[in-house]
Amino acid sequence: MDDVQRLLDERAIRRRLVEYCRGIDRLDVELVRGVYHPDATDDHGSFVGLGVDFAEYAVRRVGEGCEATMHVIGNSIIDFAGSDAAFVESQVVAYQQRRDEAGPFLQTFGGRYVDRFERRHGDWRIAHRLCVHDWDKVERIELAFPPGKFTEGVRSGADPSYRRE
Repeated sequence: MDDVQRLLDERAIRRRLVEYCRGIDRLDVELVRGVYHPDATDDHGSFVGLGVDFAEYAVRRVGEGCEATMHVIGNSIIDFAGSDAAFVESQVVAYQQRRDEAGPFLQTFGGRYVDRFERRHGDWRIAHRLCVHDWDKVERIELAFPPGKFTEGVRSGADPSYRRE
């Protein structure tokens, strides 16, 4: 595999990783579905099954249980196995703002996505994902900025990040 093609392949894989995060955070089920091959599997602990079904499950759960979320991809190691497969380990930190009778709290998950990506018909997507838990914490929060100080994020396609004007 030549160096330029390897860089292009790594870029395509990294794009899928961040599309997944965006899809979960914006509650965009189609974007999350699109990171998986149709027969891909996902083991997220509370869910084990097809990735396309996980997309529905995750977006529904996050939409119902969280006021806001932010998934951040850290270091990723991409090891190619031939020209059409790659084993990828990516650090992830997921922040979930929730609320209970005592007020808002932040639930933080630290872990890794251990993925097998495959290129099929020229397109890199996840063939299998295992979500590995490394640490977590819960902390009570109080808002640091008053409402209206910034443009607020929206958990849908109406979010400013979807604008192309």
